[in-house]
Amino acid sequence: MGVYVIFRDKLIEIYRTCRPLLRLIMVFCIIWLCVSQIRIVKIAIDPHNGVGGGSWLEGHIPENTELLAENSMDDDIAISEPIFFNKPKTLLYSTYRVKPGDLIGNLALDFGLNQSTLISINNITNTRTVQIDSLIKVPNQDGILYSVGPGDTLEKIAARHRVDVDEIISVNELFSDKVRSGSTIFIPGAQLDWLDMAERNGDLFMWPVRGRLTSGYGNRNSPFTGLRQFHSGIDISAVTGTPVRAAMSGRVSVAGWDSAYGNYVVISHHSGYRTLYAHLNVIRVKSGAYVGAGERIGDVGNTGLSTGSHLHFTVYKNGRTINPRSLMR
Repeated sequence: MGVYVIFRDKLIEIYRTCRPLLRLIMVFCIIWLCVSQIRIVKIAIDPHNGVGGGSWLEGHIPENTELLAENSMDDDIAISEPIFFNKPKTLLYSTYRVKPGDLIGNLALDFGLNQSTLISINNITNTRTVQIDSLIKVPNQDGILYSVGPGDTLEKIAARHRVDVDEIISVNELFSDKVRSGSTIFIPGAQLDWLDMAERNGDLFMWPVRGRLTSGYGNRNSPFTGLRQFHSGIDISAVTGTPVRAAMSGRVSVAGWDSAYGNYVVISHHSGYRTLYAHLNVIRVKSGAYVGAGERIGDVGNTGLSTGSHLHFTVYKNGRTINPRSLMR
């Protein structure tokens, strides 16, 4: 028992004597572990390895190693993507029932498609009029439908839309490179042009004046005779002198006076469009002048056959009136 007590006391004495040294060793070990972890993390996120590139286990590249520029276009070191990435897919469809609050643009994003794809596939002439509970077709890839016209060949169609003929043949499961006039084919990867998209989204024309819509397009009771008659445009009420602006860029084809329209301006635009601005108080452009969208062409007035200060605005497409509201932002 006495020996045990002596041995225990000796151990306690040694521990008390060496306690500062043990603490120092423990601190050194902790610092060493922290430095090691920091170095591992630094190597792992080193930009020299690249995102998804080399492993952190490889460490740093020696300074004397010759490196290739990041933007190197050397074909000898390039790696081609797998062929099946670009292999045309057979065209398949699913369906979707439109819900309250759905917008074609948002649906296209949800399905991973371009907006023009859904518009073309479903022949949507105005995205604002898509009905709730209606079914729309959703293809498994981007592209548009194309109606083959007289003289069309797959080579011409492919060149026009910048796609490969073989892709059109594969996607449509055609047995040859011959297509029949009047038939409809799917052109993978193609999109509707900007004008077609603007028309279908109702973004083609800006409002020509700030005011209140007082009469719409279509049949109405005449404010002069009370009889039912067709109204060829829309009426926008505004204070006399309010600026009237070109709804789209174009060239002034007529600027003058008419007993019904009063002071009026007609602007010719691209793709067969013309716009009429009537009952102006003042005309501020001349025939033949080019005007940009939003440029002031006159002032609201009450001239001609009119019951009050307003702008009569008409849109023509290839010589026939259409509802301006379907094309206005």
